[in-house]
Amino acid sequence: MLANLVNGTTRWQKTAIAVAVDCASLPFALWCAVVLRYGALDADGTLNVEGVDFAAFWPTFLVAAVVGVTAFGAVGLYRHVVRYIGWEAIGAIMKGVSIATIAIMALAYMLPMPGFPRSAPLIFWVLSFGYAAGTRFAGRACVERVARRNAAPKRVAIYGAGEAGAQLAHSLRQDRGYRAVAFIDPDPRKQRGVIHGLTVHPVEALPKLIAQQLVSHVFVALPGAAETVRREVVERLEPYRVHVRLLSGWVGRDGLGGLRDIDIGDLLGRNEVSPFPHLLRGSVTDRVVLVTGAGGSIGSELCRQIAPLRPRKLVLLDHNEFALFRLERELKRGDHAPAVPVLGSVLDRPLMERCLRVHQVDTVYHAAAYKHVSLVENNVAQGIQNNTFGTLCATEAAAKAGVSRFILISTDKAVRTRSVMGASKRLAEMVVQAQQKRSNGTRFAVVRFGNVLVSSGSVVPLFLEQIDKGGPVTVTHPAATRYFMTLSEAAGLVLQAASLAAGGEVFVLDMGNPVNIHDLARKTIRLRGHTVRDEANPRGDIAIKFIGLRPGEKLREDLVTGDAAGTEHPKILRTAEHHKPWGELRPALETLRQACDAFDFQAIRSTIEAVVEGADLAELAEAERPERPERPDNVVPMRPREPAEGT
Repeated sequence: MLANLVNGTTRWQKTAIAVAVDCASLPFALWCAVVLRYGALDADGTLNVEGVDFAAFWPTFLVAAVVGVTAFGAVGLYRHVVRYIGWEAIGAIMKGVSIATIAIMALAYMLPMPGFPRSAPLIFWVLSFGYAAGTRFAGRACVERVARRNAAPKRVAIYGAGEAGAQLAHSLRQDRGYRAVAFIDPDPRKQRGVIHGLTVHPVEALPKLIAQQLVSHVFVALPGAAETVRREVVERLEPYRVHVRLLSGWVGRDGLGGLRDIDIGDLLGRNEVSPFPHLLRGSVTDRVVLVTGAGGSIGSELCRQIAPLRPRKLVLLDHNEFALFRLERELKRGDHAPAVPVLGSVLDRPLMERCLRVHQVDTVYHAAAYKHVSLVENNVAQGIQNNTFGTLCATEAAAKAGVSRFILISTDKAVRTRSVMGASKRLAEMVVQAQQKRSNGTRFAVVRFGNVLVSSGSVVPLFLEQIDKGGPVTVTHPAATRYFMTLSEAAGLVLQAASLAAGGEVFVLDMGNPVNIHDLARKTIRLRGHTVRDEANPRGDIAIKFIGLRPGEKLREDLVTGDAAGTEHPKILRTAEHHKPWGELRPALETLRQACDAFDFQAIRSTIEAVVEGADLAELAEAERPERPERPDNVVPMRPREPAEGT
């Protein structure tokens, strides 16, 4: 019945109920005030009010109801939603009760009311305030009880018994989806204390809280703590079957908006180095900067970090219309340099030359590339055209326009590659290196790094999606390892490497230790509050399925083929990579272009393996590719224009 009353009535009906309750409780409060003044207890404990003429006081009872309800409406008390009513409603109740009390006193002195006690209005004020506030907070308790009964809240332990944790506990009281049941804190001085009615426990008590209090979530309320401290906390909580979330900012009016799920970056154990300001600004500040592939994950993060560094102009080039539109709109929200969107492909030589010339570009960050290994394996010609010949087109346009610096964003998959994507990127690196020998003023350089967390090619978003669907989580091989870096750190290091470029270098970012993908999957499952289903735990929540290495994939990736030397920045290394001079590279590229136009996979494979040292594309064979219809004679393949003789 209570649930039907709460959920089955409109707001106007609930307001009418509140008015009716006040119409009854306010006169009753005045009656109680008179009784308390004149009443007496008999020897048997009964209340004796004989001799009190209540009928003579009827105008005051009428005024208490009419003026009180009117005053409550005037001060906005009836606009307060009972479900969320708080201490701010106390002020409105006090104002309304005070107005009603003054009206009763005025009426009692204006009309002849013999025997009306002068102290009754003061007693009335106290009682009516208690009735008005009590009925409303009792109503809120009933609504919360119904809400809890209809949807059982997730039970939460808050890690961190500080100011942020206390604010979070208070905010959780207003959220029907969660219920805080305890605090956790490693500080012995805080343990056994009580905050907002919740006891502070040591971390070792978490298994007991999970079993007895049914805790399913742990909210880490340490917004001001260092990255290393938060990482230690997450690692400490990882073995338990709880869903861990981090409070990234102080709790405010947005309630729980500052809570976020664990990012695998929180577990990488990387010690990030603060950016060197002079290296960040060196190739950006007061310069015109072009970012190709600006709408992608790497390109867009580069743009976000470049914009606050005050370039004269930031040119955004991408062939994806929606991604370009979204990025431009995002950058316009800040007080940054003008952002100029250019819709097109790096394969469009006239567009590239005009863009660089018209905007007088100083620095180019070439991030445009197809980077999904399996996708490029099934679209060989398109991958090579975009990654290799797109870079060729961009470098030649940059040299012709007199660009100061040209930085190619490359990948660890270019080293001893087994994939077409990796081979196309190594060829792009060789193009950049060869262009340096032909350049009169442009500094060409390569920045190579491994996987970027939460980028469009990363495995982490796939794991999270599979976990949310109930699994299984797919892993290629139990021994597969990859290098990982956060998106913001990678972009910041690329910007700093550009300032170190003297021309022709291949910079390699220090990616730390490689991460085992199987371990990464298990941690991701556990930090989402689930258990891994395997032979040791057949009743677990999420299974891990090994699907085998896909075409072009390796068990382990390498970052360099030889030795690497340090630079001014401890996270940026310089490596010497062998490459063919332009006189040898150009004929090979022309042969490769013709093979791509003809979709001749055997010729593509043999050309790449002859040019790219360590490349092994044994799985690339024409028979393994889907048959393609022959191109009609009147269709001209899309490709960059031929370079003029002698260039």
